[in-house]
Amino acid sequence: MRSFRNALFASLLALGLSQAHADDGVTDTSITLGMSAPFTGPNGLYGMQMREAMTAYFDQVNKAGGINGRKVELITIDDGYETDRTLANTKALIQDKKVFALTGYYGSTPTTEAMNKVFGPAKVPLIGTISGAGSLREQPSANPNNRYMFNIRASYADEAEAIVSQIIALGLKNIAVFYQNDGFGKSGLDGVTNALKRANLAPVAVGTVERNSVDVTKAVEAISKSTPQAVVMVTLYKPTAAFVKAMKQIGQFPMFLTLSPVGGEVLAQELGNDARGIGISQVVPYPWNDTIGVVREYQKLLDKQKDKFSYYGLEGYITARLVTEALKKTGKDLTREKLVSTMEGMQNFDLGGFKVNYGPNSRLGSRYVELTVVGAGGKVIK
Repeated sequence: MRSFRNALFASLLALGLSQAHADDGVTDTSITLGMSAPFTGPNGLYGMQMREAMTAYFDQVNKAGGINGRKVELITIDDGYETDRTLANTKALIQDKKVFALTGYYGSTPTTEAMNKVFGPAKVPLIGTISGAGSLREQPSANPNNRYMFNIRASYADEAEAIVSQIIALGLKNIAVFYQNDGFGKSGLDGVTNALKRANLAPVAVGTVERNSVDVTKAVEAISKSTPQAVVMVTLYKPTAAFVKAMKQIGQFPMFLTLSPVGGEVLAQELGNDARGIGISQVVPYPWNDTIGVVREYQKLLDKQKDKFSYYGLEGYITARLVTEALKKTGKDLTREKLVSTMEGMQNFDLGGFKVNYGPNSRLGSRYVELTVVGAGGKVIK
């Protein structure tokens, strides 16, 4: 009898210890994830396209039985692309909503601040953010908070290199930069400046616009004085559209090029015919190319409704796919540290024509970049 009581006591003690040390956001039947992104305001469409694809994929996973028997719940909170709100949302998701991990964030400054002040110190992983900032790609040995940051997309430096190489290949040398005055814009400006420096060039002019603003008057004045042959725009779609229209109104028609965060489809809608000819770097495959496995599955998820296809939607789908695969590989005994170790072991991992690569001291994910252009009718073409 005593041995039975001892065994029972040991079992209960082990169960209690297991529950005491269990990470938040995981039960026998569910895994709770958190997402902070803009769903309203001038950049709300970006977050909505991401969320739609991610939610649709997680719903599909849940209908098929979930991840190792657990259903995925994605809690989403609007941050309006504002840093303070992103920080507050991240605290709420971790401390109040008790999420297991984070995913689908948006923006350089908000994500970097959240990493260093909230989810990094809390040791909660974030898998996938719409940002190419170098600060999010530092090695964990240089910044311990980066241990919990896993990027999927290429960096702004990678995109800038591809854009500048294309411009120079066309024989153009008078190149200006129009950038957003925040972490995103400054990272892109650095990328363009460094790429030009490698070709023994420098920007002939620089203009800036404030975050969530479309007041481009000073930028147009500064850049137009140099009559540039090309302008690289490190801005989101509203200020990009305002800048292009203003330049054309004063009779300046340089080659306009911009980085992937602009959202090619929404830029084309905003500009109409004025969008034609704008070059855009992309960090995921062409969403209308069904010869690529991951794109084909994304299209199938959206019932092949072409009007719903988008780069942001595809990136959201890829993010949800990667999160799901990592959680599956981590197994039934799910902890945050085990998830981090799983991610670090996903080297050259193929999601169906799109590969990501991580390691103990690498958080880059992908360096995939291709150039597209807005064609007739506002269609983004390769």
